[in-house]
Amino acid sequence: MNVVVIGAQWGDEGKGKIVDYLASDARVCVRFSGGANAGHTIVLGGEQYALHLVPSGILYPDKTVILGSGMVIDPEALFSELAGLEARGVDWKGRVLVSERAHIVLPRYRRLDKEMEAARRKPIGTTGRGIGVAYAMKSSRDGIRLCDLDDPSRLENLEEEDREYVALWRDRILPMAVDLVPYLRARRNAYVLFEGAQGALLDIDTGSYPFVSSGMSCAAGAAAQGGVGPRDLDRILGVFKAYTTRVGNGPFPTEFDPSSQSSLETYIRETGREYGVTTGRPRRCGYLDLVALHYAVTANSIDRLVLTHLDVYDELPEFEACVAYRVRGKLVEDFPASVRDLEEAEPVLRKFRGWKSPIGACRAYDDLPREAKDYVAFIEEYAETPVSMVSVGSDRTATIVRESPWTRS
Repeated sequence: MNVVVIGAQWGDEGKGKIVDYLASDARVCVRFSGGANAGHTIVLGGEQYALHLVPSGILYPDKTVILGSGMVIDPEALFSELAGLEARGVDWKGRVLVSERAHIVLPRYRRLDKEMEAARRKPIGTTGRGIGVAYAMKSSRDGIRLCDLDDPSRLENLEEEDREYVALWRDRILPMAVDLVPYLRARRNAYVLFEGAQGALLDIDTGSYPFVSSGMSCAAGAAAQGGVGPRDLDRILGVFKAYTTRVGNGPFPTEFDPSSQSSLETYIRETGREYGVTTGRPRRCGYLDLVALHYAVTANSIDRLVLTHLDVYDELPEFEACVAYRVRGKLVEDFPASVRDLEEAEPVLRKFRGWKSPIGACRAYDDLPREAKDYVAFIEEYAETPVSMVSVGSDRTATIVRESPWTRS
């Protein structure tokens, strides 16, 4: 059975925790997109693990994790991350594999990334790690894949500094190579978990272009870049927070107004620890955008939602969520393609009563306060999709499962 987990907002929704939780039942975990620009946080027994390239299932000693074909991999960043895990007692050797078709990020790409961002009249807000350049090289057919590191004729196409860099890592990374399609075909009866990076609204095709990531963060990427066909995806989970955040530049219709809502923004950011795992940048915060969530559900065939950070609202007497936009005076109920429309969109808000009590110890859905369940029920009705899991804290155990994703419909 193949289960896909993607972000249903602009990234940072808590995918890492959810993948880590679900990985207990999986045999293989495949990260299918992105690079070292991603940041997934896992809290286990009070200890925090920040992952960037390595799939979130790595903390289980009996799981195999795979960096998929759609990823762009900086070998230096990868082995630095693996060394950090090993120093904390995580034995990764023999359990971390890399698709032969994954592309390599070269140091030159990082320089180009920063130069291009500095030259933009309206910067995108990239992490400067060469990810966009690597994807651009891939699309122009000038990139280099993991399998090419064993092909002298392909290496001849590289500049001298690139060949010198590749030579430093070639013998370490090639033993980790795997031909992903036959590997997963041989495990077609196993539980396989596919992990996305960033979020659906940052997808290169369906996101808020041009303020998007360069890769496929949509659910379709699990099939295109994860080693299986689209008919083999059994369930698609979309992870979203009880509110909305965004890192970097780009439109954000429900962002809190700093002139009148700075205290609310500060409360959400500090309570929810809303700082980038990769960059450390404070995340922009705003109301839950149900218009954008419904769009993400539809565009990605999400059949179950996972709500995270619900506990952040514990102390608020009331809060709001966006149920429509007003764009230049017109009521809009669908997520616009136009950046201009999104930038000019004003949120139409609906109030909800808070519960004014801690929910972090709840482990069953019926244990939640009535007001929290009312909020969940409204989201389900609006998004036309069940919420099958609710996270009420950062630790792995602070998770309420209403329906296992490993249960076939």
